[in-house]
Amino acid sequence: GGNGGNQFRQYAGQNARNLNGGVGHFARDCTVRPRRRDAAYLQTQLLIAQKEEAGIQLQAEEYDLMAAAADLDEIKEVNAKCILMANLQQASSLGT
Repeated sequence: GGNGGNQFRQYAGQNARNLNGGVGHFARDCTVRPRRRDAAYLQTQLLIAQKEEAGIQLQAEEYDLMAAAADLDEIKEVNAKCILMANLQQASSLGT
């Protein structure tokens, strides 16, 4: 449970909206690098999920990790849109 995913989605969407209003530097400003999913990462996610299921208050860092893991696909989608915006901007500047 929890609303970490919702808060993270709001942040990702707001970040994309902020960048959409600006001019240039889309690719540099948009990149969100998800953490590699190695064994230690997965073990950490399991422990955090167990704490959350048991109703134990999560630390801020744990909360952030859960929110990021829950929305990895959305991060990729935001990055793809930002790259598209950067490419469109570059193409339009070359055409003028």
